[in-house]
Amino acid sequence: MVGTSAVIESISSAVNGKDVADVRFDPTVVVAEPVPAVVKSDNVDGVVNGGGEEKKREIVLGRNIHTSSFSVTEPDADDDSTGDKEAYMASVLARYRKTLTDRTMYHLGYPYNLDFDYGALTQLQHFSINNLGDPFIESNYGVHSRQFEVGVLDWFARLWDIEKDQYWGYITNCGTEGNLHGILVGREVFPEGILYASKESHYSVFKAARMYRMECEKVGTLLTGEIDCADFKVKLLANKDKPAIINVNIGTTVKGAVDDLDLVIKALEDCGFSHDRFYIHCDGALFGLMMPFVKRAPKVTFKKPIGSVSVSGHKFVGCPMPCGVQLTRLEHINALSSNVEYLASRDATIMGSRNGHAPLFLWYTLNRKGYKGFQKEVQKCLRNAHYLKDRLIGAGISAMLNELSSTVVFERPKDEEFVRKWQLACERNMAHVVVMPSVTVDKLDHFLDELVEARSIWYKDDNVKPPCLASDIGSQNCCCPQHRAIS
Repeated sequence: MVGTSAVIESISSAVNGKDVADVRFDPTVVVAEPVPAVVKSDNVDGVVNGGGEEKKREIVLGRNIHTSSFSVTEPDADDDSTGDKEAYMASVLARYRKTLTDRTMYHLGYPYNLDFDYGALTQLQHFSINNLGDPFIESNYGVHSRQFEVGVLDWFARLWDIEKDQYWGYITNCGTEGNLHGILVGREVFPEGILYASKESHYSVFKAARMYRMECEKVGTLLTGEIDCADFKVKLLANKDKPAIINVNIGTTVKGAVDDLDLVIKALEDCGFSHDRFYIHCDGALFGLMMPFVKRAPKVTFKKPIGSVSVSGHKFVGCPMPCGVQLTRLEHINALSSNVEYLASRDATIMGSRNGHAPLFLWYTLNRKGYKGFQKEVQKCLRNAHYLKDRLIGAGISAMLNELSSTVVFERPKDEEFVRKWQLACERNMAHVVVMPSVTVDKLDHFLDELVEARSIWYKDDNVKPPCLASDIGSQNCCCPQHRAIS
């Protein structure tokens, strides 16, 4: 065994002519070159390997590659006096603002409400607001917005019919976190449970299954995109010995389809699952806030045997940063929570630190609009969505709109540049526009005029035909040459 003195001797080395033992640590000494050398970035067309040969970069999905960046540079020694650095950063931010303004004008494919004004909250941007821990238990950290967070949670509790003393929830960092939390609560309540989700559920649901190592059954869907309860029953009966954890979609990602909660519950009951053997999480990312204001829509309520509901705050509400709301039954949360002495609080959330500004934005909007304000915006969105669908069909373009949805599905544009310009979300032969409060009729007209003009160029050759969408949205909604001739 090597002695201590031998080890010390072995690690002793010369530093500037002195032994390590002679070198004294001086915290005031300034390192001459604290910044590492700049690493040469890869060019877009290819990269140079160690042998000097150019090698093609593998491109994921064929197009989603960043081709530019705003470099971080060190200020000059005399920048305090010249102000060149501040001027440079101001110019970069001004150009970036112009880009954001331009891209906002052509935003149609993703479910974000870009129509908001939070100027009144600018005064609070100078504070580091962190809502770490349980919203209902005060932490030692005093710069928080829990009083706003709980106010927002109470508003949603009223919306979804659950008493204040019967729910627990928190404001999440995004809709995915709401799904991760809801499914985690289900897994903690039923450790041996099987997760059931339709194949058109949001990808975060299947991410949760992978993260928690849960057995997951993908359930088929109808042409509308909603869950096929006949297939659901088949899969339930095949696993009747294990509890069921179900994700119910209140608006699917692509088609905006709403799973019928009542039919899902009936399927469980028909297959012999009592209410104490299943847990339902409702993913209401977008339509969870719209559904309560749609006539004849199936009601999402805790008066039914559901376990949790989540909704995004940056979608229909409109918020400058991603956020969301997650509510579950108080009786379930004890299976997940633990006391954290460091916080002087309890924790049952997914993340540790949580954005304390998000509750302020949500609280501000809920107070300004209220239930009646959201009802008006829902009606406007549905009305404009029907306008878009009717104009698409009138122009001979395949299109579909689910009854409870503001997501209009139509044929995928042939030109990817057109897709990127209008920021359309695409899957197979489909694209969609999500009509949000910030989407006006004028914007839809502008989009439609450009689409019709572009199609006259794409399909001017008789040998090039628009795609058939019969298998995706039904032959009755398909306007491809074959189905148009039949109709």
